[in-house]
Amino acid sequence: MNSITFDTLAAFPAQLQAHYDAIPDDFKHWAPASWDGVPSEAFTAIQQICHIRDIEIEGYQLRFSRTLNEVNPLLLSIDSEPLAISRAYAKQDAAEVFASFCTARAQTMRLLRSVTEEQFKRKAQFEGYGPLSMRSLVHYLCSHDQQHLAGLQWLLGKIEAVRA
Repeated sequence: MNSITFDTLAAFPAQLQAHYDAIPDDFKHWAPASWDGVPSEAFTAIQQICHIRDIEIEGYQLRFSRTLNEVNPLLLSIDSEPLAISRAYAKQDAAEVFASFCTARAQTMRLLRSVTEEQFKRKAQFEGYGPLSMRSLVHYLCSHDQQHLAGLQWLLGKIEAVRA
């Protein structure tokens, strides 16, 4: 696995925190009138970080485990909007969300650093993505991270537009 991807994954928790902290406090739960053009899910800032935590734990950690331990498993996609509603993302405490996410990402990184070159070749089927390898899945996690940094930047742009 290339070091840029590992480095980017490892740096993400601090980047996520910095992006979230850039959102003014009175806009942490704010939603724009239109989500047209949003590069991530249409979630408020607090909902974004809750989503990232849950996808890390119930999405990618489970997908990595299944890819490493099963023969060509079908990895399910997660329907994020019902999850956000059922878990009341809007009411969650950001500090607790970040603590849980940081712990989960550290676990993910320990797992990924232990994967052998042969294991990175293991195959799976990912709902909505098609066939992939363990290595592909790592890149998709990194891509997902970047989508949500872009989503928070997009929110900052919308916030600045309404504050002008």
